[in-house]
Amino acid sequence: MTALHHDALRNEALRNNWSRNEVRALFELPFMDLLFRAQTVHRANFEPNTVQVSTLLSIKTGACPEDCKYCSQSGHYDTGLDKEKLLAIQKVVEEAQNAKDKGASRFCMGAAWRSPREKDMPYVLEMVKQVKELGLETCMTLGMLSGEQAQQLAEAGLDYYNHNLDTSPEHYGKIITTRTYADRLDTLGHVREAGIKVCCGGIVGLGEAREDRIGLLMQLANLPAHPESVPINMLVKIEGTPLGEVDDLDPFEFVRTVAIARLLMPQSYVRLSAGRETMNDEMQALCFMAGANSIFYGEKLLTTANPEAADDRKLFQRLGINTQSTQDVSDESREEAIAQSLRQQQMGTLARDAMAPRETVN
Repeated sequence: MTALHHDALRNEALRNNWSRNEVRALFELPFMDLLFRAQTVHRANFEPNTVQVSTLLSIKTGACPEDCKYCSQSGHYDTGLDKEKLLAIQKVVEEAQNAKDKGASRFCMGAAWRSPREKDMPYVLEMVKQVKELGLETCMTLGMLSGEQAQQLAEAGLDYYNHNLDTSPEHYGKIITTRTYADRLDTLGHVREAGIKVCCGGIVGLGEAREDRIGLLMQLANLPAHPESVPINMLVKIEGTPLGEVDDLDPFEFVRTVAIARLLMPQSYVRLSAGRETMNDEMQALCFMAGANSIFYGEKLLTTANPEAADDRKLFQRLGINTQSTQDVSDESREEAIAQSLRQQQMGTLARDAMAPRETVN
């Protein structure tokens, strides 16, 4: 790939007007063609062998009033999960330091709330401040936010707020009835207005059709600004929830979803989130090939299992993947690293062919 072609790919205007037919056509590409296109776009925007690592901690577990049909923390289902109160600030800071010592660059804190109560806000704001002092990026997921709450979190220094859309608008009512799709979009708007970066993705394997995966990715890519971080979750089936026995999603379909997220949102971090415990190393490697460049690191994601950190390090070593430093590199260094990697590839003709416009269904 020539430097000129690389610059053209990277500087191409980001789109927020993807049509259903365009996204459907991407899903219908031959699998290897799709991965090649996704990897080419990925290399034009990121260091190709570097993965950002986050750790997620549940700061308040269980008894959630929402009825999300996949969630062990919902108070509507008997999943055997013990509810826990809001963790003490010092305990959260200790967990954050432990995550940093294991290589995490971002620390995410999640609470099983519909939305945070005013009496809880001082505690979560102090958590943000003290975790920031460790040199970590901070992320929280606390449910729905008002504009005022988002502003408070921004003033405390919160870097990211996670609020997933979960699935397509059409499938959403089959999964959740206690809050609307519009509620979720309103929270994302409050987060953006406060100047906090957005972490927003969804869950696949909820018994949805491919058209719903198309609809989810369209919603994400057609937001006024792409989420800086896009977690793609594979359903973790929890006994006692309505989706505890849903059929498994084809692994190749999951990889396709990752690849298309990369193509639609080329400058966003695409994160492998829940469900990695059931993925073998080969499937995870395909996801990295498809453009995933972020993972959750650690033994547990809120209440579900996750691969051991040592296992992740072994996989990264086998694949030649580096983890992103807790210190941000300069734009100049990042650009040079990308350019150097691209110069080492003698794939100009193949890359041009891969990125050539394809006929789409009208």
